Parts: sequence; structure tokens; C-alpha cells
Amino acid sequence: MSEPAPQTLRADVLIVGAGMAGATLALALKSGGLEPILIDRAPLSDQWTETFDGRASAIAFSAFRQWRTLGLAAELEPHAQRIEQIMVTDGRAPGAASRKTASPFVLRFDSAEIADRVEGEPLGYLLENRRIRVALAKGVKAAGVQVLAPATIQKVDFQDGGVTLTLADGRRLTAPLAIAADGRNSFLRKTAGIGVVGWTYGQTGVVATVDLEQPHQGVAHEHFLPSGPFAILPLTENRASLVWTESDTSAKALMAASPEAFQSYLDRRFGDFVGAATAQPGRFIYPLALDLAERMTAPRLALIGDAAHAVHPIAGQGLNLGLKDIAALAEVLVDAMRLGEDLGSPIVLERYARWRRFDNVMLAAATDGFTRLFSNDNPLVRAARGAGMGVVNAIGPARRFFMQEAGGAVGDLPRLLRGEAL
Repeated sequence: MSEPAPQTLRADVLIVGAGMAGATLALALKSGGLEPILIDRAPLSDQWTETFDGRASAIAFSAFRQWRTLGLAAELEPHAQRIEQIMVTDGRAPGAASRKTASPFVLRFDSAEIADRVEGEPLGYLLENRRIRVALAKGVKAAGVQVLAPATIQKVDFQDGGVTLTLADGRRLTAPLAIAADGRNSFLRKTAGIGVVGWTYGQTGVVATVDLEQPHQGVAHEHFLPSGPFAILPLTENRASLVWTESDTSAKALMAASPEAFQSYLDRRFGDFVGAATAQPGRFIYPLALDLAERMTAPRLALIGDAAHAVHPIAGQGLNLGLKDIAALAEVLVDAMRLGEDLGSPIVLERYARWRRFDNVMLAAATDGFTRLFSNDNPLVRAARGAGMGVVNAIGPARRFFMQEAGGAVGDLPRLLRGEAL
């Protein structure tokens, strides 16, 4: 008796990776009338646990508009902390941002300065990643997006007419286009032969959540210290997410420290400008590196998110870059579908690459430059960068431009980032 033919599933787009980038793209494409299939090697429920991802993300207000437009507001807004101010300091110890005396080493951004230009939006929103993942999973389910998870890809065939993924259980998935949303070690990117330019920084980010004694008032603090940036990011319920950058060796010691020893280190590092900070259980560690794909597309393939670019968190733009990719790619593909074009054709893919290439390269270069500039204790460099911060702080138009740029309100914005449906 012959074996039954393997099941073949067809879609408009195959999205490999059901994390924050992949799930957002699936929702965006579905909202525009396309039928994606979302594939991940792990169950979506794994992403919801508190131990899966302890980070919080600073979300540009334009990127948050995209999620609102995709119907996620009810799930996200109760957990979204508005960032009303950002205080940036440079020195050998944190806390200078709380001083009332004027200093050229303090750079202050205030949402009130651009409120009339951005319809009252804050500088951004702080959201715990697990909250984002839960909201996206619920949105994907409510939208009727087909999800195959857990599912393991055994074979990938890029052909002139489309792409075929063969799963370990024998099922075959076909579509005109595949999307690599499977992270910085992307299997699809490697299969397509797209190389990566990048390097490590010898730094590791230690992430923890703390309860604050005094109200944070929506102020985010970033202290540039010799070992790397120390960020205090406001969360709801008067908590803060710490991103504590240290050398790889020091970060491992922090992770291995007892709760009492970690709290002692924290007390010395944190300063007293928002009162006592009490560490909650749970610490996470993330090695820091730059990875930039040599190309954003290949025949029948497009890259988004960390599969295309993974940058240092010094400017808080990593996830926002991916969300910009998604808004641009979704618009390009939905418009191509309405024109009757082949979604995976080189002409369509080049529109996406051209839209995103420059922004991604420039942001990667900027974060790399900032990391090298601020993660050292050279007295001449410290004096120059302090003076530079003082100059920017004194020039209102410069401050306002940086705030609008960080919020994603500058340049040729896709419709979703303007809060408009596809």
C-alpha cells in the first residue's frame, strides 16, 4: 500500500519566527487582506512565561500607533508606561541627573517640548516584552492567522515561482514569498546565503526589575559610565527595568551573586535620586553585539527585525527598527497584492529594501559609534562628549529634532506608523 501524499498548505506569505516581529507582521498582512502562515519551532505559550524574556522595550510613539491600528490597544495600554522625560548623564557614577545645578554633562529631553507637533504623544512607551508577546498572541488568534507551532523546518527550496518549506512531520508549505523573522541567528537567512557584518563589544547587559520607593514620574535615566550605559527605565506600578551594562566577566559575577549581594551592588550603583530601589526576583543576561545583514532580501525572501539587524541597546532602537521594517514591508506587499503583482518578485522586494536600507545602516552605525564613544574613561574623550551633550542640551531645535527622530516621526513613514490602516 502506497504512502499518502504529504499535506501541502498554501499561503500568500510564509513567516518563519513567531516572536514580536513575526507576529506583528502577520497581523499587519492579515489586516490588509493577505493570508500569512506563521511558523515557529516552539509553542507560542513558551513566550509568555516570566522566565522567557525579562527585558522591557522602549517603543517609539509611531511604532505604538502601529499596534493601536492593528487592534492591540486594549491589551497593551494598561501595561504601557509613558516616557515623559529622558535624562542623560555622563560620568563615573550615576545620579548626576538629579542635581539641580546646571551642568554641561546633563542632557534632558521633555515630551512637553514636542507635544504640539506629535498630538500629545510622549517620547515613547516602556513595555515589558512578555506583555507585548501575550498581546500579539491574542491578536494573532483573534485575527484568524494560521499558526504552526511547534514546527521544525527540515528543508527550504527557493524557486523561480515561489518558496517551499518542508516540515519535519512531512507537511509542505508553499507561498510566493518567505519572511525571515527568526532572530539574529536566522536559519532562513543562512539558507539563502546572506552574510552578516558585525562584532561583539565585550559587554553584557544584565536586566532586572526593581520596585521604587519614590514615584518615577515617567522619567527614564541613562547614565554613561566607563563600563557601559546604565539605564533606569520606568514601568507601570512605580517599577523600573534596569539595563546594567558591564564587561562580560563582571556581568557573570552579577548573575552569580546572592540576592543580598546583588542588592548591595545595586544600592551603590543606583544612587538615591529616586529613593530606595528593591530588586525583584529574577535576573537576565544578554551578550551585546552588532549584526547587520549584507542584504535585506534574496530571491523569494525578505528579512525583518533581528534577522536583518541586531544593534546595541544604547539608544533603545532595536525593536523599533524591526517595527519600521514591518510597517514598510506590509505596505509594499499589500499594495503589490492590490496591483496583482507577484509578491516575491525582485521588483517588489527591491521597493522594501530601498525603503529600509539606509535607515537600518545609519542607525546601526550610530549605535556602534555611541557605544564606542561612551563606553570608555579616556579623559579627553569624556571632556569632548560632555561638551557635546551640553551644546545639544542648549539648542532647542536640536533637542526637538532628536526627540521626533527617536519617536519615529521623521522621514517617509509607512501608513501604519502614521496610525493609518493598510
